[in-house]
Amino acid sequence: MRDLDLPKTTEAFTRIVEYELAGVVRFTHYALMVAGPNRIPIVAFLKQQATESLLHAQQAGELLVGLGGHPTMKVAKIEETNQHRLPDILAESLAHEERAVDLYRELLDVVSGKSVYLEEYARSMISAEEMGAMELRKMLRDFAPGATGVAVDAHGEGKPERRTVTVAASKKATPARRAQNVD
Repeated sequence: MRDLDLPKTTEAFTRIVEYELAGVVRFTHYALMVAGPNRIPIVAFLKQQATESLLHAQQAGELLVGLGGHPTMKVAKIEETNQHRLPDILAESLAHEERAVDLYRELLDVVSGKSVYLEEYARSMISAEEMGAMELRKMLRDFAPGATGVAVDAHGEGKPERRTVTVAASKKATPARRAQNVD
């Protein structure tokens, strides 16, 4: 690990651990709040997301400690929007996954060219988070009209944002014809 900037690397890992632990809380909360006819498979999916977030926090924490760092007892800030309709939960989950991708990309920027192992770890985590985001986008397709979302700032703090998604005028709305308009 030549020329690895340990303070920047450990700080990146600390942010990841805190954010992934926030994911455990977020997805557990969402699993408890889901209602409706598709509750059972959605709850199972959200519980799986919570378990995955815990695993990611543990993996990042192990690397942090291995580099001489000390994980904090903090959890990244979680914004409660009190929006518990399924499209809202899925949109907020998507915003969470996208912010996780950003955190792993920040780690990749810090370790690139300095540690093959840490580069590969960061790349694999980016891949996993991007796959999670893709799954959520697919789940959101059925909820496009009137879906809402959450904007996430540079510090990973979610801010409620109304996002109106409209379907382009056509005889039949196909995925290729859908257009998003953000208010």
